[in-house]
Amino acid sequence: MSLRPVRQMLSTTPTLEGAGVKLQRAFGFGKTKDFDPFLLLDDFRNERPEDYRAGFPWHPHRGIETITYVLAGSVEHGDSLGNKGKMTAGDVQWMTAGSGILHQEMPQGDERGRMHGFQLWANLPASLKMTDPRYQDIPASAIPEVTDDDGTRARVVCGEFWGKKGPVEGVAADPHYVDISVPAGKKKRLQVETTRNAFAYVFAGSGSFRDASAPQAVLTEHTAHPEAAPIYDARNHSLVLFDRGDEITVQAGPEGIRFLLVSGKPIEEPVAWYGPIVMNTQQELRQAMTELQTGTFIKHR
Repeated sequence: MSLRPVRQMLSTTPTLEGAGVKLQRAFGFGKTKDFDPFLLLDDFRNERPEDYRAGFPWHPHRGIETITYVLAGSVEHGDSLGNKGKMTAGDVQWMTAGSGILHQEMPQGDERGRMHGFQLWANLPASLKMTDPRYQDIPASAIPEVTDDDGTRARVVCGEFWGKKGPVEGVAADPHYVDISVPAGKKKRLQVETTRNAFAYVFAGSGSFRDASAPQAVLTEHTAHPEAAPIYDARNHSLVLFDRGDEITVQAGPEGIRFLLVSGKPIEEPVAWYGPIVMNTQQELRQAMTELQTGTFIKHR
């Protein structure tokens, strides 16, 4: 086994999206090579309804897949194909925008006004950019959960982990998307296929990720001994981007740690990106914008 070095530690950036939703952006609109096939990760977590209830009114998508995972509150959605639905705590929606779709997402808090969820964007290869749009709506009850001997818990949204297979299937990037909780003080080694790009996004508790080496670019004050493998502290809103290897090591802090562990096979194609539309060339972007203006954006009904 080879431990994945920590390539970079990132903190979220406060961002305003939709009609005025305040959220935290872990990454997006840059570094597409480092995160390939993933494009963006937003953490929309808030306890003030005035900061999220304006929602994300009608907007287009093309060339990508969006993955929405709700932890608290709910999100009502509708689209130009006539689909309607509501995601509640624990639910997942995987939307393949493909050739183009117009949709809206309107968050609502729980009885205490809390709203929490994530949206991850995954790129589509050129061969599937103009595929038919589709949805996979996954209720919380369909997401398998497995608990290890030491109390570590994993909810498997997509891919296979600890012998459980997530319900989301047929996704171009073949991602693995797992919600992991490690109890206080426990240390875990978690396998990740070597050929994948991988990151961990911490959203509760704290802990540390041990590196296999000490690249100058990422040495921090958390390196205890120059001769030892460095340790990188991570807490709420921390994103850990890993280099190549086939496993990661995490040490949970005194309150435990909970994080998303996400990995995917790189597409390794050019990225031309404008807002919610991601294609391979600037010409394809211009065509998409022209079609939006002329009412020919939607290809499948």
